[in-house]
Amino acid sequence: MQVITRLFHPTKTSFFLFGPRGTGKSTLMRTIYQNALWVDFLNPKTERIYAANPELLYDYIDANKNYNTIIIDEVQKVPAVLNVVHDLMEQRKNLQFVLTGSSARKIKRTGENLLAGRALSYSMYPFMANELGAKFNLELALEYGLVPIIIASNNKEETIQAYINLYLKEEIQIEGLTRNIDDFARFLEAISFSHASLINVSNIARECLVKRKTVESYINILEDLLLIYKLPVFTKRAKRELVNNHKVYLFDSGIYNALRPKGLLDKREEIDGAGLEGLVLQHLKAWDDYNVKKSNVCFWRTSSGVEVNFVVYGEKNFFAIEVKNTKNINLQDTKSLKIFLQEYPEAKAVLLYRGEEKIIRQGILCIPIEQFLLDLKPGLSLTEVLRLE
Repeated sequence: MQVITRLFHPTKTSFFLFGPRGTGKSTLMRTIYQNALWVDFLNPKTERIYAANPELLYDYIDANKNYNTIIIDEVQKVPAVLNVVHDLMEQRKNLQFVLTGSSARKIKRTGENLLAGRALSYSMYPFMANELGAKFNLELALEYGLVPIIIASNNKEETIQAYINLYLKEEIQIEGLTRNIDDFARFLEAISFSHASLINVSNIARECLVKRKTVESYINILEDLLLIYKLPVFTKRAKRELVNNHKVYLFDSGIYNALRPKGLLDKREEIDGAGLEGLVLQHLKAWDDYNVKKSNVCFWRTSSGVEVNFVVYGEKNFFAIEVKNTKNINLQDTKSLKIFLQEYPEAKAVLLYRGEEKIIRQGILCIPIEQFLLDLKPGLSLTEVLRLE
């Protein structure tokens, strides 16, 4: 968490901070803004009072005029309060509002505004390996993920299941995001099979016995709740015919591992391979979002099936990254990267693998995944992370 505190140094700028439940939004804000006025909508009584009368915020702030920073936790639970916030921002320029939430979906759905651009917007992710340092363990990250509330638990398996149920019951059912919770539960299981794969809505609909439009709405719900990432295809200056579909990833490797059914016919290496790829992506997404200068994180796949897992493209970054769940690299492992370099000779290619040595194989830089994740730090370009200069 310490790697992102620099984004939120006490300032007069108001902002939204969105992120899945349990990623430490409230803890971080309490650490940084120790002298702030809190309105906590996770408290059922507080939520009920403000839902009935959001204008009470005027009175609360007037009664506590010695506070200049007001933090409203889980603001999406009472979206009507944003109209009051907007008005207060206009009337009292000295106030700073910090608005945390696990989704902007309900705010948008009810027609409320995001303060008409008067507040910045940040996102928060599970822990990065660099934050944990020596406490980071690749095998544990694949099994249980990096959501802070789960990492801190003494019984991680039960906590993961409780976390999934929390979203099913509180975020999905109570918030009224879907009418049939049983269909949605089947969908969650089905989407785990699509993790790190091209998304096929029709196939998922058949597996869940629901309409295609229903699946599309479920995917939109997960995306709005920041529980999945949809990764686009890198198409800049494309010469080859590329696929059109997005790839989809659950936001945390442990959540994927818990949702993914496992049976005698399932190959453990395939499950772990998808989990490993997702673990790298969740780090790349967090690294990029926490950076001041953004890059685009995409994937590259030709219609003939040649694929590079990730392409990071920006002002300071142009990298093709392949993730392999193997300790030994063979000629086939570097093939996709070489084809990509033929198309984009300006790019740098990196292969991440389960070995322990940083080596050059077939002209491709190969780096242990654990080392890469530990070195990946916001504020550094990938060139600096990989020590290529």
